Amino acid sequence: MTDEPKPALHGWLVLDKPRGLGSTQAVGAVKRLLREGGYARTKVGHGGTLDPLAEGVLPIALGEATKLAGRMLDASKIYEFTIAFGAETSTLDTEGGVVASSDARPTLAEIEAVLPRFTGRIEQVPPAFSAIKVDGKRAYDRARAGEDVELKTRGVTIHALTVARAEAGEGALGEITLTAHVSKGTYIRSLARDIALALGTRGHVTYLRRTKAGPFRQEQAISLDFAGESGNGPPLHDLILPLEAGLDDIPALTLDPESAQAVRQGRVLSGMPQSSGLYCAKLGDVPVALVEIADGTAKVVRGFNLPDVAE
Repeated sequence: MTDEPKPALHGWLVLDKPRGLGSTQAVGAVKRLLREGGYARTKVGHGGTLDPLAEGVLPIALGEATKLAGRMLDASKIYEFTIAFGAETSTLDTEGGVVASSDARPTLAEIEAVLPRFTGRIEQVPPAFSAIKVDGKRAYDRARAGEDVELKTRGVTIHALTVARAEAGEGALGEITLTAHVSKGTYIRSLARDIALALGTRGHVTYLRRTKAGPFRQEQAISLDFAGESGNGPPLHDLILPLEAGLDDIPALTLDPESAQAVRQGRVLSGMPQSSGLYCAKLGDVPVALVEIADGTAKVVRGFNLPDVAE
């Protein structure tokens, strides 16, 4: 006789990813926790790659929440990072070897004066050691093979860039820690490189932490060790945030059972009094679908197959 598996989980597990662990490895670790916890087979994905040498907020989508992972990839993010001045490395972080150096060191005043140049819409060249594909192959694979990798300049948006911590004193600084609120596609390592160059020196990232990804903040994040505690901590399903936690900027649209059934079947709803825009349609507390209302007509953008939707 075997125990019945626990129901599949749907929602978000916000991990505080440790340094040294890749995003794909983190997904694998969560899958293992689900198996060990006796949960039914559940689809798992992540809401935005975080470099192995970076740490911090990594939203893990489970079940029907994986349908929202694409929205999470498009969301803005906040990072705290330290630039060490004097050396630029091949990877623009501590993993690579030094490729250029400088004896120049900026003052805090000089750093603060240059930051506005990197705020707003800017152009940046991604690092050669990145996951961008070049002729079907990852740039970092080509770079590790000794190839010269030339990546195209891309436009990104830096919503805010401020000093988080600095060494005491008014003299030249060996490093600076900044906070950046950035759009999707922004490479912090490239930002650090370019800030150092603008200051007349070289630099690379020695510390990188993501403190916010979309609606998820570091205060909500838990460690893999805590999530994996058996018998000593809360069960895994108590650590999962609901699917709609990833939609905090989208208003709810309350449906009656008949309308919910129509939406579940992909049908259009007419005569909607709400203003045009994206809504999370719900039957009671259960999300039914993302719907787009335009001129009084609601069309399904993404349906959710959650328990009790049809009830």
